[in-house]
Amino acid sequence: MLVRRVDVRPADVVFLKGILEASEGLGTIFAERGGELVVAAPPDRERELVELLDDLAREIDARVHPEAEAGRDR
Repeated sequence: MLVRRVDVRPADVVFLKGILEASEGLGTIFAERGGELVVAAPPDRERELVELLDDLAREIDARVHPEAEAGRDR
């Protein structure tokens, strides 16, 4: 499972959840606290997840933590 930590404004959590749900199984979101999120996706969808998170970083000022900090479960 591919895992990324993402920080967004609390008001954007529902928006991000809706985007992931509409992305046909791209990933699952887990809320840790407020806008501190963990996004998990299948390894074969990594490119799509990276593209989506890059777009969100630009559009809603999301902060995507580096992969090494987020972790990857193999």
